[in-house]
Amino acid sequence: MEDEQVILVDEADRALGSAEKLLAHRLGSLHRAVSVLVVDREGRWLLQQRAADKYHSGTLWSNACCGHPRPGETAAAAAARRLWEEMGIQCPLNLLSQVRYTADVCAGLTENEIAHVFLGRHEGDPVANPDEAMGWAWRDPAWIAEDMLQRPLNYTPWFRIYFERLRHAAQPLGGSVADLAPPS
Repeated sequence: MEDEQVILVDEADRALGSAEKLLAHRLGSLHRAVSVLVVDREGRWLLQQRAADKYHSGTLWSNACCGHPRPGETAAAAAARRLWEEMGIQCPLNLLSQVRYTADVCAGLTENEIAHVFLGRHEGDPVANPDEAMGWAWRDPAWIAEDMLQRPLNYTPWFRIYFERLRHAAQPLGGSVADLAPPS
């Protein structure tokens, strides 16, 4: 992670340059991110429990994967790369939304991101990378909503935001993720 770069952006998501990832989080610099929501044909969401030794938010439950595009990498390519690196999944991904948020995540680190949120559909179990995820589960959105209400601090701040804003938009329509349109 030490030399990993993130793309710094303005409020319109225009690239301004790059910065070392940890420094960008220490300074709270606005940067581009990607997150992937994965559902199955039953409408269950794939959750991952972040590895305990992640640089922030370890052991918390979150969406299937997240990360940052590298300089010169598209958000779509970064989303597919991170889904493979974290969960061993390859599937078509559709851009669902862009979410602008800021969240303190621990030890003086701030997520200040414009996240490109993608949606994919996958059947079967992931092959989680133990450096990224210590666990995973398929969960019905109603179960997630109830558990998040009872135990919000078990979930990453960004996943709580995505779930609240995108819960209904991320449900398969007619069994096909390709039928989904971004929320208006």
